[in-house]
Amino acid sequence: MISVNNVSLSFGKRVLFDEVNLSFSKGNCYGVIGANGAGKSTFLKILSGEIDPSKGTIDITPGERMAVLNQNHFAFDDKTALQTVMMGHKKLWEVMHERDAIYAKEDFTEEDGMRAGELEAEFGEMGGYTAESDAGTLLGELGVKEEVHNALMKDLPGSTKVRVLLAQALFGNPDILILDEPTNDLDVETIGWLENFLADYENIVIVVSHDRHFLDAVCTHVADVDRQKIKIYTGNYTFWYETSQLAARQMSDKNKKMEEKRKDLLDFIARFSANASKSKQATSRKKALEKLVIEEIEPSNRRYPGIIFKQDREVGNQVLNVEKLAKKTEDGRVLFRDVTFSVGKGDKIAFVSKDHLALTSFFEIINDEQKADSGTYEWGTTITKAYLPNDNSKYFTQKDINLMDWLRQFVPPAVTDVDEPFLRGFLGKMLFSGDEILKKTNVLSGGEKVRCMISRMMIQNPNLVILDEPTNHLDLESIQSFNEGMVNFKGVVLLTSHDHTFMQTVANRIIEITPNGIIDRLSTFDEYLADERVKGLRETMYDTRSVTA
Repeated sequence: MISVNNVSLSFGKRVLFDEVNLSFSKGNCYGVIGANGAGKSTFLKILSGEIDPSKGTIDITPGERMAVLNQNHFAFDDKTALQTVMMGHKKLWEVMHERDAIYAKEDFTEEDGMRAGELEAEFGEMGGYTAESDAGTLLGELGVKEEVHNALMKDLPGSTKVRVLLAQALFGNPDILILDEPTNDLDVETIGWLENFLADYENIVIVVSHDRHFLDAVCTHVADVDRQKIKIYTGNYTFWYETSQLAARQMSDKNKKMEEKRKDLLDFIARFSANASKSKQATSRKKALEKLVIEEIEPSNRRYPGIIFKQDREVGNQVLNVEKLAKKTEDGRVLFRDVTFSVGKGDKIAFVSKDHLALTSFFEIINDEQKADSGTYEWGTTITKAYLPNDNSKYFTQKDINLMDWLRQFVPPAVTDVDEPFLRGFLGKMLFSGDEILKKTNVLSGGEKVRCMISRMMIQNPNLVILDEPTNHLDLESIQSFNEGMVNFKGVVLLTSHDHTFMQTVANRIIEITPNGIIDRLSTFDEYLADERVKGLRETMYDTRSVTA
């Protein structure tokens, strides 16, 4: 168990936490959520001892071992992948090295023999004799190939380092597991493995993540960072979000009686509990929702942007026709070839690939920002499109321009009444209010730039939107709003995202782009991933031996 006792943290006049009191218990997984800058990652650092609070204490049950996902990708450059994983169990690693140092002595004494015997016993009790094979198995399950297990970390690509460091945190069944954004740079299959691993984990897990599907799959509780406090709620992220929104709506209705509020919430909980009974976290853990206290549900104090796309006109019968598009990298690697399909009215298409460069290149080609090696594409005459690129840097090259003037550049020619209230309206929907609209673009954070880009898209009133990783740099509130905006959008959507929930809730069609053509299915994202026929086909489609020059 971890107990947080009267913990406060201040940086100058800014108070991040004010007398926080919490306890984290064995068998539960806690998802730490909060707006950007609320202090989620800082709180994990306080729990791990990396940062000392201004006041208060963190108490851990004696003898319990804590493991933390290391964020420094260069910390173990001189170690092999296997060694790096085993170093996650610090006591085991120390005992192993002390034992080996004794055996390496030339003047081995009787005292050394006694100490070596003690260390051998301790080593065995901690599972040391199977540690190397256990570490190798864990690496394999996380998608790290056996041929690189003994390679130095400095020689591994960044995506592989991420998996090794995750294996390090999971190694040896720690009593307390602290994970900050563990799904970053992981593919769908590996995230699924991690979800199953954590759903069955019997110790304490505390995790920060922007991946709502992941939080829903693994969390029994939500720790909400808000108003300089942290409050723990029973249930996963979706349950917390829905109840928080319902409570906010009811609190805004002054005429609602308290008993009516209570009845509505109870009805909602009953419906949610029936659905949640099939989820991983509910079947693998105690039925935590039954313990929910209605009076504890509070509306969130956080602000959600208003992401609403309105069409100037509906799309016609012809949307987009793509014929035999092909593209290689400069060094000759085939990204895709023979990409042929048509987009129809009502399509919301999720594009997937094992190579994200293929997806970005495809989107840039159909937006006239890159040339295809061969093939054609043709847009329908009724189409007004808005594009959110993966890299938005070219839209922010002017350093001395404020947000109001920045947005003014993108107003469609047909709109004549472009006054300050008009521009403020679109910026305000993306939470830029008051003097914030006079901020210079060169001081914007990554998330603020994406919100500006969404304002730019909304002002165009498109009937088709193209989204390349739309959730990058956004907080959970913005992701949630963007997701709902795309679900409600009446036009056509072409998107790719690492956000599982975004893909599942928006898309009604999946197109996978491979070096050997495409796989095209009318289905949801989850149905596509579960389709056994697709799994077999993918192996063939990614076999580069069959790619012709």
